[in-house]
Amino acid sequence: MKIYNTHSRSIETFEPLQAGRVGLYTCGPTVYNFAHIGNYRAYMFEDILRRQLKASGLQVTQVMNLTDVDDKTIRGAREAGIPLAEFTARFKQTFFDDLATLGIERAEHYPAATDHVPEMIELVRRLEARGYAYRSADGSVYFPVAKYAAYGRLAHLDMAGLKAGARVAQDEYEKDSLADFALWKAWDEADGDVAWDSPWGRGRPGWHIECSAMSMKYLGESFDLHTGGIDNLFPHHENEIAQAEAATGKPFVKYWMHCAHLQVNGQKMSKSLGNFFTLRDLLEKGFRGREIRYVLLSAQYRQTLNFTFEAVQAARSSLERVDDCVQKLRERLPPGGAKAGKAPAMPAWVADARTRFQAAMEDDLNTPEALAALYDLVHETNRNLAAGSLGPAEADHVLTVFESMDRILGVIVRPEDLPDASVQALLDQRQAARVAKDWKRSDEIRATLAGAGWEVRDTPEGQKVRKRVA
Repeated sequence: MKIYNTHSRSIETFEPLQAGRVGLYTCGPTVYNFAHIGNYRAYMFEDILRRQLKASGLQVTQVMNLTDVDDKTIRGAREAGIPLAEFTARFKQTFFDDLATLGIERAEHYPAATDHVPEMIELVRRLEARGYAYRSADGSVYFPVAKYAAYGRLAHLDMAGLKAGARVAQDEYEKDSLADFALWKAWDEADGDVAWDSPWGRGRPGWHIECSAMSMKYLGESFDLHTGGIDNLFPHHENEIAQAEAATGKPFVKYWMHCAHLQVNGQKMSKSLGNFFTLRDLLEKGFRGREIRYVLLSAQYRQTLNFTFEAVQAARSSLERVDDCVQKLRERLPPGGAKAGKAPAMPAWVADARTRFQAAMEDDLNTPEALAALYDLVHETNRNLAAGSLGPAEADHVLTVFESMDRILGVIVRPEDLPDASVQALLDQRQAARVAKDWKRSDEIRATLAGAGWEVRDTPEGQKVRKRVA
């Protein structure tokens, strides 16, 4: 598998540190509000990466942090007049609900920052012992950027062109500042009741130390892959490297992968422009989770993605084409599955689509080329179905390839979305009503099925039913 390593600015062959196993750290949400679709562009890229690694036969341990203590969460809790834990709990739960809606696989670990403050304190102590931390007059502890000679290598910074010598207390700051950043922030009035005891007095961790401490706790001091949005490359990821390697003396991460920005209607997403959307905003407009998922994975992760409502509508039409093809294939199978006995060899055009799909995904997650292979398979399948040259065994081969593709894409209707006996019984009753020209009864049954989540369409070939997929 080839991936683009941000650190080397080149395509490299992925080789895990430990044969057969991958440690993957993915930057998660700051739970002060609902995550927006720009966030989910990054989480979708990471989901596709995770699925591809698994499809390659690797055992993946993924860690995604939940930032539940920083400037934003504290400010939000104070404005809401509730404790920090109560404030962030709502947004943690809605984040997990959103993951389910988008079909994003769950990581093995979701460490919350507030549950790992002791590990953060210990990491700051190690940095202090090695001479990479100093205390300010107010009791805060800072990392001396100038002392760490390798600082800037991930972002390929022109160190001479950056503003140097500043000390930055806030968690996020301007990207043209070469600044000593806070490892531990002394309590002040704006923190309210959010504080922990430490060797340096009451306070809280800085944002950057959180990811370093939690990633190393679950994946070790050196691990394979760290991902995130390109906006996190500097200063956040640069600071993570500096902290971790200064504390351990070991390489922190072997491969770094970053996804590009998401735009909406060709512009940067902004509330002032009226193009700022959470997943809930899109669901309220009638779009479905897998349609949004499709759009988010439709561009290669290193290319800017332009999100439009027209693109989601197009995704709906594209997925309907796939759904129709898959349903026709399943109708070719006898009850209980594929044709018994030894099946003939996989048709060459099916094997070719599978090979092209795999090659695209192994080429730095080239999802546009992978989708092209999927739709070529749909086209060839429909052509063979129309020609009457696709028997049960061949249909089973095609379905097997669709299923292998969907283990990565996650957008094709699953077998569990097929009608069961009770749904089929209603369809039979509706067909009888239509034969008897009892249109009222036919419409009543259609409404009953719709209420249960089933969409019925009348076609020249008869009734077609499919489950509405979120």
